[in-house]
Amino acid sequence: MTRFLAGVLLASGIFLLESYSSQAQQTVAPAAQTVDTIDVRASDVPIFSEYAAQTYARNTVEVRGRVAGYIDKWLFRPGQEVTAGQVLYVLDLRPLQASAQAAEGSLKQSEADLEFAKNQVSLLQAQANLAAAKANLLKAQQDYDRLKPMVEADAAPKQDLDTAAAALAANEAIVRASEAAVNQARIQTDTQIGANEGKVESLKGSLDAARLNLEYGTIRAPISGLIGDTQVPVGGIVNPASATPLTTIVPLDPMWARFKVSETQYLTFVKSGKLDPAHTPPIQLILADNSTFPSPGKIENALNQLDSRTGTLEIQATFPNPKHNLLPGQFGRIRFQTDLKSGVVTIPQRAIVQTQNTQSVYTVGSDNKIQVRAVTTGDRTGDVVIVTQGLKAGDRVVVEGQLRVQPGMTVRSRPFQKTTGAN
Repeated sequence: MTRFLAGVLLASGIFLLESYSSQAQQTVAPAAQTVDTIDVRASDVPIFSEYAAQTYARNTVEVRGRVAGYIDKWLFRPGQEVTAGQVLYVLDLRPLQASAQAAEGSLKQSEADLEFAKNQVSLLQAQANLAAAKANLLKAQQDYDRLKPMVEADAAPKQDLDTAAAALAANEAIVRASEAAVNQARIQTDTQIGANEGKVESLKGSLDAARLNLEYGTIRAPISGLIGDTQVPVGGIVNPASATPLTTIVPLDPMWARFKVSETQYLTFVKSGKLDPAHTPPIQLILADNSTFPSPGKIENALNQLDSRTGTLEIQATFPNPKHNLLPGQFGRIRFQTDLKSGVVTIPQRAIVQTQNTQSVYTVGSDNKIQVRAVTTGDRTGDVVIVTQGLKAGDRVVVEGQLRVQPGMTVRSRPFQKTTGAN
């Protein structure tokens, strides 16, 4: 029995000693943590900048009536795509048609008066009277010339010669009066022709205006685009002097976007040629849901002066919008490349540990032990940041697992694999 108890005690002591030794080994030499790392390399990094932007339609058109009248037909739906020349409204055309017919009738009457004036009836009558007077004058002259030598030869009474002289004088007066009548008739005829020609031209203008007003009674879309709601219903009156348009049409392709840059950024863009339409980089529009509009745009122009209140300058760009997915007034961000950094060191933003005003990273040395490096960062592009001080090519930087390690700890590293959606 004594030997049996001694054996049990010996076995228990050996078991307790082994358990203690195992726990001591675990405390002294814990298992190495696994961290995800990247090998730092120098590369060329494009720098992108983003600016708050808003879309707008540059050539929005207000549709207005050019003639007064009541709307008889309304031929579009609000929010509909319309094309240039499409009929939007039709006014009550009857008053306009009546005005055109009246103008046409007045023109025809005036043309008839002109034709009558050109026939010169009064002038022809005056000329005929003048011809008759000249014939009578010629006969009176002949009678006088025939009687005069006969009277001188006492072959005819002197009374006959006196009568012939009186007739000659009378006919001379008649010829002069007829000539004056011809001149007066000619002046009157020319005046009538000129007046009637002027009246005809004036009435032609009135007819053209009446026909144009009749054409304006059908209101068409001046441009293609997205049309808004009507402000005047069927039966409402259209007034050309009204301050409120009938509706508006917004062109959607291309879509314009405006954004603002500081004075310093503007000067930098000018020096680099980024505001020259022939050399501007392609730009992206990031929408409110953080999706990127599929069609890249381009910078078109900048305004001609800075905003003195904000110290910024507005820049305007266009984006192809054939499917009309963009609408005026949408908010987003303009993104485009503004610089290229050559031979710089970059790491993922998530690798940086921020402690108050200090930035640092964990690195894995050649002995697989954790080290802490203070770093200075520069520009950021996407989820990558440029490190200007503190790292060099070849360093291994911890990207995942910083919370599980401490300086001096031995770790096992594996290459960092970026997963979809990781930032």
